[in-house]
Amino acid sequence: MQPIMSKSDAADLVVAARIRKDLTWADIAEKLGSPLVWTTAALLGQHPMTAEQAATVCALLDLDDAVAESLRLQPSRGADPAQLADPTIYRLVEAVSVYGPALKALIHEEFGDGIMSAINFNIDIARRPHPDGDRVVITLDGKFLDYRW
Repeated sequence: MQPIMSKSDAADLVVAARIRKDLTWADIAEKLGSPLVWTTAALLGQHPMTAEQAATVCALLDLDDAVAESLRLQPSRGADPAQLADPTIYRLVEAVSVYGPALKALIHEEFGDGIMSAINFNIDIARRPHPDGDRVVITLDGKFLDYRW
């Protein structure tokens, strides 16, 4: 019996197939009918896909059942410490480090004692034209969860 392919190995195969087929993450998300950021995260190993979603992606990318099986697995979520050194990821961490305390204070002022859910959550990315260079707009949309004692 073969072990189940790791999510990182499946992600590597998905990325290679996507590039070789000249598809964007948006193309794949559209084919699945699922949100762009969620789809990308799932294909990179951060969310489980349904059997139907995994089969659709594997058919689109000409990947086998071993990849589909892996895409259906529950992940161990989080960032690989080596990825935290990537400049794009590091700048996102830096932004949260700098503005996190202010956002926390503003959430408490506006909503009360609680947190923004990252489970009941939506995220989106967009490009906004700007004279000094296009802007990256990241929208985090999480349900407010009040602390209950």
